[in-house]
Amino acid sequence: METTFDARSLLATLTELPGVYRMIDAAGTVLYVGKAKNLRKRVASYFRDRHPSPRIALMIAQIAAVETTVTRSEAEALLLENNLIKSLSPRYNILFRDDKSYPYIVLTHDHYPRLGFFRGAVDKRADYFGPFPSSQAVRESIQLLQKMFRLRTCENAVFSNRSRPCLLYQIKRCSGPCVGLTAPERYAEDVEMASMFLQGRQQDVIGRLSAAMDQAAARLAFEQAAICRDQIQSLRQVQERQYVDSGKGSDMDIVVAVEESGVLCVNLAMVRGGRHLGDRPQFPRNSADSSALEALTAFLTQHYLAHPVPPRILVNLPPADDELAEWLGELAARPVRVVAPRLTIQRIWVEMAEQNARLAIAARRSALSRQGERVDALCEVLQLDVEDGKEVRIECFDISHTQGDATVAACVVYQGSGMRKSDYRRFNIQDIQPGDDYAAIRQAVLRRYAKLLTSDGAAPTLILIDGGSGQVSAAVSALDELGLSHLPLLGVAKGEARKPGLETLIFADGREPLQLASEHPALHLIQEVRDEAHRFAISGHRARRGKTARTSRLEEISGIGPKRRKGLISRFGGLQGISDAGIDQLTAVPGISRELAEKIYAALH
Repeated sequence: METTFDARSLLATLTELPGVYRMIDAAGTVLYVGKAKNLRKRVASYFRDRHPSPRIALMIAQIAAVETTVTRSEAEALLLENNLIKSLSPRYNILFRDDKSYPYIVLTHDHYPRLGFFRGAVDKRADYFGPFPSSQAVRESIQLLQKMFRLRTCENAVFSNRSRPCLLYQIKRCSGPCVGLTAPERYAEDVEMASMFLQGRQQDVIGRLSAAMDQAAARLAFEQAAICRDQIQSLRQVQERQYVDSGKGSDMDIVVAVEESGVLCVNLAMVRGGRHLGDRPQFPRNSADSSALEALTAFLTQHYLAHPVPPRILVNLPPADDELAEWLGELAARPVRVVAPRLTIQRIWVEMAEQNARLAIAARRSALSRQGERVDALCEVLQLDVEDGKEVRIECFDISHTQGDATVAACVVYQGSGMRKSDYRRFNIQDIQPGDDYAAIRQAVLRRYAKLLTSDGAAPTLILIDGGSGQVSAAVSALDELGLSHLPLLGVAKGEARKPGLETLIFADGREPLQLASEHPALHLIQEVRDEAHRFAISGHRARRGKTARTSRLEEISGIGPKRRKGLISRFGGLQGISDAGIDQLTAVPGISRELAEKIYAALH
């Protein structure tokens, strides 16, 4: 690629159509990805004599080429820009964590609809309410709905096989539809009112409950009237605490950007049906020398390509024009307003979001300071050599199995100021003697670091092994085989009664074992990384063991293929549910004849 760049010649060839542009350096690396309503005008704005941003000026000095892609609309340009940013991670783009896992409340379309917690892609088989900023907000709302409307929360496999009501019925959090303790019509009314409540129509719900209470009292059904009264009281308590009586419930997001002490935070708060559901602070990457407005704009464009766009977005730093609102409106297929707060309650929400952003910044600075102290203490006590400006990278291995069955090795990574989950790896251990932890560690280390010999992967500053001298020897043997014996390695042997704080550090280079004081910051860091490796290994092992347990015995039965096996598991929830089912229940599954049901029953009993 040519090292000289002629901006004037480039601009002469650009179109005035909407599209996406990519700034590329001499090595072919994409420096920046941007969108434009008019490609020629937008790209030309970068090549002025003076640029107000030192960060952008530094980027422009590195440009060797500019590539453009024309799109049919501004919304299409926004989508393409976001996809390129996620796939290329340009160093001059402000990047936010790609979090598609915001939780929802789900109301299924079953005969007796189920109320539940949901993450993932929504479909037309249920009604979804949200998203919510945190799982805690969802669970609090579900508990409130259970108290007011007594909807079931159990899975279909449990619901279909109940013979008596569960504890939730006893504590008045479920109406017992599983055993016919509530009429379908009554349950449908509760479902409809719960849906109205989640839509912000609390006044309509109170009106219907008041009418139902009066009717029940008129026919002397005082127990039913008391239930309606309690529901009304619960609703009024919610209104007093969170609801803004503006005639109807409203959906909006509050997005604020705050910069303090060189740290940028964008805080997202959610209001659904007039209720403030809490907020979630986020810290962008590549935001050095960026303004709060730039960070806020980057968040809005990236976040709403993956999440529903509310009709109104309140911001503390309004955009200079309506371009962003028009883009979001095109994505949502309806008008979207991105505005500063006007009403008193809106100003309170924005101020509250700003205050929470400042608190998050203070907490982050404090956490970074503590992590820095821990890393420094670790380097000092272990005599680790770390190049100036290079982050310490710790990789920790752990093994999990049940009496040698379904062995899984896990490797977790700590780098910079915290755990780097995108670099985590699991290994299904095979071809070893069951229960041989030494062989499992050796295989995991070989598979993990063999890639260092053929690629430019990051080498760890320190390797931790959850185990004693035997595990350390196995790991050292693997590194020797790979020619990587220079990598520092440390074993973490559990103390007496596996009590935290009594761990012994086993050195691979022959040094005497070391036991740090329980309050030593280096030990706290080692424990944090070791415990995360343990958690990650156990979750992987449970998933592998559960998959085997659900399918292995069914696979041994002739006539049970993947489709029938899936139908059985979907109906009964797993192997235990299938074992508990009778022959008549088994025949209710599509594709299961009575002869095959008898064969399944005999094989599992």
